[in-house]
Amino acid sequence: MRFHRLAFAAAIFAVGSLTQQHGFALAADEAPTANEDIPPADAENFEFQAEVNRMMDIVVNSLYQNKDVFLRELISNASDALDKIRFLSLTKPELLKEKEDFEIRIEYNSEANTLTVRDSGVGMTHDDLVENLGTVARSGTTKFLDALQEQDKNDVSGLIGKFGVGFYSSFLVADRVTVASKNAADSKQYIWESRNGEDKFHVYPDPRGNSLGRGTEITLHLKEDAVDYADGDRLRNLVTHYSEFVTHPIHLRITSTTEVEVDDEEESTEDGEEKKDDIEVSDEEDSSEDGEEEKPKKYETIVTHEWEEINNNPAIWTREKEEITDEEYRDFWHVVAKGVS
Repeated sequence: MRFHRLAFAAAIFAVGSLTQQHGFALAADEAPTANEDIPPADAENFEFQAEVNRMMDIVVNSLYQNKDVFLRELISNASDALDKIRFLSLTKPELLKEKEDFEIRIEYNSEANTLTVRDSGVGMTHDDLVENLGTVARSGTTKFLDALQEQDKNDVSGLIGKFGVGFYSSFLVADRVTVASKNAADSKQYIWESRNGEDKFHVYPDPRGNSLGRGTEITLHLKEDAVDYADGDRLRNLVTHYSEFVTHPIHLRITSTTEVEVDDEEESTEDGEEKKDDIEVSDEEDSSEDGEEEKPKKYETIVTHEWEEINNNPAIWTREKEEITDEEYRDFWHVVAKGVS
């Protein structure tokens, strides 16, 4: 027997409409992930300053046994950027014109092996990207290197957060790091990009235009031995651990798949219109209905995405002290002290 799939198509359309209304998106609606990693012709090329190069080498080679720390640092940086824009907006409310929300969003793509951390903080201008991420010997970089003289170089996890160089821990897990940022003082959104092991970086206008409104988006193109960071369950556990005392909401996009049964017996006219139901029942079929051999069922995989708020518990300093356990106090100190016991 042959039946058209009009009913099934209507059901899928209804599901698509419902998921869009509740923060979901079908895979077909996602923006394609670019595979091209060659900077455009108009990109500006900069050399990393010697001190920055040295610091990056120390961070990457010293933290290889504690790679998770990169996520702690990216979340901490995003939170700092949000605190800054919130403070500035008290006297300059126009800074919130493009985007009023103060939030951090984290998403992954297990097919492209990427992890993205996006915030709606103060953002960086073209010059900020050049100065803060590579060429100028910031005081934090110098102090970090000085502090290493007095500490075991094999354990720097507690130092990188204190001196503002935690961004470079991204290269623990990434072959390539792409930073897109938009600051209200700059008319354009810019991209900073560098590959692991290179002594240079590139800055150029974002071809997507102003997609952020305000803030910073850091995309890590994961190494082969770090692709497990593009996993919803692992990220949920890590983000929960490192965001427990972050006051700004942190959302993680969780990917789910659903198997839907489909009927592929469909005929249509050349102009795309469905034919009328074509039902053929022979005398033999009518007399031996029970003897028919059932065809194997076919299924279609539908991919959906849902944003999940991770840190929805009140911060420890907003609770009554009688409600806080000794273990929670210890965990809080561990986070504040950046892993130093």
